Amino acid sequence: MTQTCCSARTDGCAAVEKPLTAAIPWAVLPGLEVCSSVVLLFCLDWRLASAAMLVFPMTLLGPKVISSRATQASYDRRIDEGSIVSIVQENLAAKPVVVAFGLADVVREKFQKRNLGLVLKNIRLGFLNALVERTANVGTVILQIVILGVGTLMAFHGEISIGTLTAFQTLFLTLSYSLAYVTQYVPTLIQASGAVQLLNKLLATQPAAAGAGGPPVSFTRFSKAIEFRDISFSYDGKDTSLSDVNLVVPQGASVAFVGPSGSGKSTMLNVLMGSYKPLSGTITFDGIEANRLAEADLRRQMAIVFQESFLFNTTIRENIRLGRLEATDQEIEAAAKAAEIHEVICGLPDGYDTVVGERGGKLSGGQRQRVAVARAILRNPAILALDEATSALDPATEANLNQTLTQLSRGRTVVAVTHRLQTVVDYDRICVFDHGRLVEQGTHRELLERAGVYAKLWRKQMGFTLSGDGDSAAISPEKLRELPILSELPASLHAELAKAFNSEQFAADRVVFEQEDAGDKFYLIARGKVAVFKRLPDGKQVRVADLSDGDFFGEVALLKQEARNATVKTLTPCLFLTLHRPQFMRILGDAPELKAKLMAVAELRS
Repeated sequence: MTQTCCSARTDGCAAVEKPLTAAIPWAVLPGLEVCSSVVLLFCLDWRLASAAMLVFPMTLLGPKVISSRATQASYDRRIDEGSIVSIVQENLAAKPVVVAFGLADVVREKFQKRNLGLVLKNIRLGFLNALVERTANVGTVILQIVILGVGTLMAFHGEISIGTLTAFQTLFLTLSYSLAYVTQYVPTLIQASGAVQLLNKLLATQPAAAGAGGPPVSFTRFSKAIEFRDISFSYDGKDTSLSDVNLVVPQGASVAFVGPSGSGKSTMLNVLMGSYKPLSGTITFDGIEANRLAEADLRRQMAIVFQESFLFNTTIRENIRLGRLEATDQEIEAAAKAAEIHEVICGLPDGYDTVVGERGGKLSGGQRQRVAVARAILRNPAILALDEATSALDPATEANLNQTLTQLSRGRTVVAVTHRLQTVVDYDRICVFDHGRLVEQGTHRELLERAGVYAKLWRKQMGFTLSGDGDSAAISPEKLRELPILSELPASLHAELAKAFNSEQFAADRVVFEQEDAGDKFYLIARGKVAVFKRLPDGKQVRVADLSDGDFFGEVALLKQEARNATVKTLTPCLFLTLHRPQFMRILGDAPELKAKLMAVAELRS
């Protein structure tokens, strides 16, 4: 409902504006003519004028009965219009996915169904609006006939003169024309009424209450600890994404949430930031439950840097100022200096007044992230959240930005979500999530010594060497020995295979290959994140897995020339190491027994 209301907001405002601009020519002036005509009618003959005024309300019964239905029909149409706009916006944003997965027919059919419903609602609204206007006109015509008949009888009996009757009827016709203007204005007013209902419903939406624990508690500055007590969360009310998480984050500590894809680490950060409310359990700040704190006070304590920080299509100065609206230009520049972006901004033609373009498209990825960091620092937060803040950057830019974040994090509580473990090895505490549960926590060294989930993730991501610009990578022979598909090979072949891998780059939101494509390459993810989709027999696409640094896919293609059994799409910029089947078969040579073992492993994984 919220999306529908937001999508219909602009159209609703236009519907309200139209009757306001038409009010004077179509309602105010005709209304004044009606008033003056009524006065003159009473001057000519008060008896005939009284009869007209007594009968006149009866002509409005039809429009009164129908107008309420027309208003509801207008409101229903606005709802459907908003839904249609939301669908169009969604499909435009998802164009690469629609094209990649051949969803054009499905999307078109869905749109046609919704559009048909909108057409029917438009027809109904048009019919009701016409009834409102026509019933008023018919009532006015009947009133004219009645008044003409009464006036004729009075003239016949000598109670009024023929001249008075003629003048009266002429004035009454003028009054009728003026009323016709007003009745033609009513349908426009009805449409505006439906739009006003929709806008009022949107504006009446209230933020979540502080809770049942009494009035909000003021909160000046976070100074002790954040505590998660038995936190559970579910997106759909059935499957839990977090289960009974207990954790204490001391003030000033740096804490990382890590784990496999879908383990719940991002959900944990969203619960902390208040984006989601836990299904059960509580979060406390300095011993005070979060739902008892004044929301504005709590928000002032926090700032977040996302993986793809959104910049508005305005100036750099205004984008940074969003961190604290009352900030001065000097404070904005100080924040930019702290984020090490000040000199770059000054080098632009318009400096801080440079418009960044839609979604910040006129800046590079690293520059956008530094502007986002400056925006967060301007807020002077006690708690700094980092949600994969550097994972979409090249290695050199990531390293520089990580150094900046390390300097800016001193004295603050830092909570970071990342899948790239190398960025958090120096954190005070690393919390490892798996299937929604907090399974391990400790320092990097402590977790490696435990040889648990974290150690497994660490080994998966090690063994790659990236170039300084991030355009290419190499893999070590030791890393190849850890891959199930290649573990059966003799050690002598691993070194030769390591040299055979090629580097390939893909931008975000690109299809690596589609289901049913010819299989000819094996892929290792040196850097980045991808999603794996499978097409069901009914044609629907299902997302079955997310893969990141150290994962691999397409292993069957090394041994068999078969069509791909899934579609793979990049979620972030990716750097792959690829091995072509002919190269692999050349290195493997004539070893049928070894090929049989490798095939068994590949079939098992597929």
